[in-house]
Amino acid sequence: MQPIITIKDVSKTYKSGVQALKPLSLDIMKGEIFALLGPNGAGKTTLINMTCGIVNLSTGTIIADGDNIITDYKQARRKIGLVPQELHTDAFERVIDTVTFSRGLFGFDANPAYIEKVLRDLSLWEKRNAKIMELSGGMKRRVMIAKALSHEPKILFLDEPSAGVDVELRRDMWEMVRGLRNNGVTIILTTHYIEEAEEMADRVGVITKGELILVEEKSTLMRKLGKKQLVLDLAAPISEVPAGLNGYHVELANEGRQIIYNFDAQANDTGIPAFLRKLSEIGVDYKDLHTEQSSLEDIFVSLVHSK
Repeated sequence: MQPIITIKDVSKTYKSGVQALKPLSLDIMKGEIFALLGPNGAGKTTLINMTCGIVNLSTGTIIADGDNIITDYKQARRKIGLVPQELHTDAFERVIDTVTFSRGLFGFDANPAYIEKVLRDLSLWEKRNAKIMELSGGMKRRVMIAKALSHEPKILFLDEPSAGVDVELRRDMWEMVRGLRNNGVTIILTTHYIEEAEEMADRVGVITKGELILVEEKSTLMRKLGKKQLVLDLAAPISEVPAGLNGYHVELANEGRQIIYNFDAQANDTGIPAFLRKLSEIGVDYKDLHTEQSSLEDIFVSLVHSK
């Protein structure tokens, strides 16, 4: 698979001396959904804005579908759609006018049929003649997405796309993003909603304090760093972990009604048979058991806190 975006040795230091982004390199593959995760102030939006030519690079180069975003700015920018965190649009403008105008800004000929398709896909067609000021926050977010898609970009950046929108709209947006990917659009999203990345992303990058600390296939990341737990529902609650379980990675939960045994699912010997035998030997009875795997959120939190 060929990269559609190549970021090489890119950094950003402002005149105040604040280093918003430490030197990093990253390839985004054509047709993938790449999720960039990180806490507030981590550098996610700075990286996106530099890739879109909105913020100047301090060092490095960025190539978007073969065009340098500095020396070939116009050609590169025509291939990129951006949905920013903030809602920026004329409150008195009609929906269809603002989306159509956005297409013209990139030098594309009018295409009413395509604009209609975008608005219908985003459930905006019935609101096409409404003024922006008359729309709900969720509908305004949809308009921003429509504007970003108006010029048929090959690359789409979604900067916190689900911020402030309801669960139903979030699900609709996920379906729309999958549809775009199926049509060959490369998606890069930043999000605070870990389930968004877990649901959609092919690869995940974790950024914190201006440093890209990890880039990994989502499935590989969860397999490598995700922990599994054996959860046992006890026949009777206990007040502390029995001394006989010293040496096992166990903890009490649910007010002593559960014992949780942590194990490595990739190990040749998970230790589960020996653990269950030990429980029987020391007289700890359980009525049910099941396994759980750590989520992407658990992995993300552990990675960020380790830095």
